Amino acid sequence: MLRLAARRLLKVIPLLLLVSFISFGLLNLVPGDPAVQIAGEFATDDQVEAIRADLGLDDPWPVRYASWLGNVVRGDFGESLFSKVSVGAQIWGRLPATVSLLGLALAISALIGIPAGTIAGWREESRLDRFLTVGTTVGVAIPVFVAGPILILAFSLKLQWLPATGFVPITENPIDWLRSLLLPAVALALTGAAEIARQTRAGVIEVKKQDFVRTAQANGLATWQVLGKHTLKNAMIPVVTVVGLQIGRLFGLSVLIEQLFNIPGLGSRLVTAVFENDVPFIQGTVLILGTVIVLVNSAVDISYGYFNPRVRSS
Repeated sequence: MLRLAARRLLKVIPLLLLVSFISFGLLNLVPGDPAVQIAGEFATDDQVEAIRADLGLDDPWPVRYASWLGNVVRGDFGESLFSKVSVGAQIWGRLPATVSLLGLALAISALIGIPAGTIAGWREESRLDRFLTVGTTVGVAIPVFVAGPILILAFSLKLQWLPATGFVPITENPIDWLRSLLLPAVALALTGAAEIARQTRAGVIEVKKQDFVRTAQANGLATWQVLGKHTLKNAMIPVVTVVGLQIGRLFGLSVLIEQLFNIPGLGSRLVTAVFENDVPFIQGTVLILGTVIVLVNSAVDISYGYFNPRVRSS
């Protein structure tokens, strides 16, 4: 298992360099002169030159990349072109809200999807299976920009159980933190829970037909033992893969959710940065997101060795 983890982690290094290369290359996607485009139509020559100096556009491209990467390794993402506030400070200041939202949404997806898929797969073709299959279809079909307003209308405006907007840090009040994030997290989790349930159901149906599961049942093991020890563990590889893929999807959707629920996270700030052409903030956010996705996918690869011993031996 340790050798598998070491091999996977060694592969992370070139991937992270590729992520940094792509993040820095976003500046070159600006059409024309980047300094002029970023400064805007009515900018003065002094403002354009200031932006050119901030981004080091007078230096050769390899020199700029090496300098930028060296600063990033030290934790310096530069300054916002408009607010003149450190990009790193803005990212770390808004990251807790986004991480809280995505973490809670992922937890809800797994807590709903895995048990639902397990029950549906174990009781294949039953009424409960058909009911859960219809539920997952509905969950996949409802987009977040529809689910969010419905949840606000039902639980905030109608029942007045939960707040419609805002965010409370967990350090201030854990209960209010949960209440402020529950609706947006559920809106994000619906599609993920449906996808996880589908993969879990398919995995359980396939594994329960294997000889080792039938042998466990013939030996008189309790149903929960057959499910937990023999069936579910061997059916988890596609489920873990789906859970890992949810990270990037959830961040993309969180841009909408943070705007809708007025959550001060990375997604809402990224929208503002795009409209302002705040390239340093966009570069820093893309780099952080890409790094997280690479690390999560590596963790998923390593987990395969736990669920399937043949992966370790290979």
